[in-house]
This record gives sequence, structure tokens and C-alpha cells, in this order.
Amino acid sequence: MKSLSVRNLNVWFGEGPDRVDAVKAASFDVASGGSFGLVGESGSGKSTILRAITGLVPTWSGDIEIDGDHVLPKRGRAFYKMLQMVFQDPYASLHPRHSVDQVLSETLQLHGFKDIDTRVNRLLDDVGLGAAFRFRYPHQLSGGQRQRVAIARALAPEPEILLLDEPTSALDVSVQAEILNLLSDLRTEHKLTFVMVSHDLSVVGHMCDNVAVMRDGEVVEVLGIEKMRRMEPDNAYTKHLLDVSLNYASS
Repeated sequence: MKSLSVRNLNVWFGEGPDRVDAVKAASFDVASGGSFGLVGESGSGKSTILRAITGLVPTWSGDIEIDGDHVLPKRGRAFYKMLQMVFQDPYASLHPRHSVDQVLSETLQLHGFKDIDTRVNRLLDDVGLGAAFRFRYPHQLSGGQRQRVAIARALAPEPEILLLDEPTSALDVSVQAEILNLLSDLRTEHKLTFVMVSHDLSVVGHMCDNVAVMRDGEVVEVLGIEKMRRMEPDNAYTKHLLDVSLNYASS
């Protein structure tokens, strides 16, 4: 299991007068085998942090370390074998003309695996689909089934760290809990380290050990999940978020 450390991370878009600073000096640590949440309102920089870690955003500065090793600006195959990401929208993250078999087989081949047939079936079993779904196309799947395929694709390289960008927010409420429970089971079974972005504090409370609260691109507080559940934050903005979430849940 790998640990993740982010130090003084800055992410920006554009240059000169058009520059927008999306993340400002963000720092946090995720213990090996832990589950860490990033919460905050829309536009606070949560997903941008995940994209910077994975290399999807080229304009960043600071220090990202995995097990004490610095992540280089140019990430190679070894990095993506160690760390994978599940995106928010399962409808956009799968190629509409690629079958489930193609999606998983191509990922496995890219990472140098040989026993493709066995591994594809095992991945489908791991995410609760089974071999019957192997040759279906995305349009033949529900949103929850698509997200299970996306999770299987992320598991294919056998990563140790999984980044989860609002993995249930685009799904029907009826299947959100199923996907969250699946992820919890997979974390235990595969001994994964999680970093999860969510705007839903109840999801983070269910899934995570610690949480960083973001506002306007900055981490305003990092706190343990038990402290969050007891409504005992140190920061006034965190208290505001918790109060809003509590009022929403009771309405």
C-alpha cells in the first residue's frame, strides 16, 4: 500500500492577466491504506487537485510524493500502474463504440498483462457484473453498470491508490449506496488507498477517515472524520458547511 503526500500545491489556468488560480498552496497527507476526503462547494478546487495529481493538468507547482518518491511532471506507465482515477460521469468516461471487453482488454494489454481473458472475467466479478456483461456496449448499460465498468478499468493495472472524483453524483439515488458499498469492499479486498472528492458530507462521513475542507482553492482545515461527525471543527467555514449539510439532511 502506498501513501500520498501533497505539499504547497498550486494549480492555475491561463497566463498573465487571464490567469486563474484554481488551487493555492494546498497540503495534506493520506496514510497508506487510508481513505481521505476532499470536500467543499462547487469551484473550490477539489477535482482540480485530483487532476493535477494524475497529470491531467500541466500547469501546477509544489510537491506530490507517493511513498516519499517525488512525482515528476511527466508521468510514465509505472505511475499509472500505481495510481488510477474514477471519474464523475460514467456516461462520458467510456467510449460509446467500445465494448466492455475492449475497454478492459486494452487497459490490461497497455499495462503488460498476458492472461487477458482470465483477468477480464475476474475484474467483472470484482465489480459485481460478471461475464454476461463482457461483450455489451455502454448504451446497453445503466449508469450504475457503466460506473462499475469504469471502476473495473481503474482496477485493471492493480493500482494501490485510487482517486475518486464524485463517483456517485451522476447516478440515481437508488444505486449510489450500492456503488459506495462496492468501493468500500474493494478498498478492503485490494488494500487500496483512497482519495475521494465529494460535495456530500454524508458520503465522506461514510467512506473516509480524514477530510480536507476547501474554499476558493485553499484547504481551510483538515480534520478527522469523528471530529466532523461530532460537529467540532476549528474553522468557521467548516462549521457553516456542516450546518448546511445537517439542515439539508433534516429537511
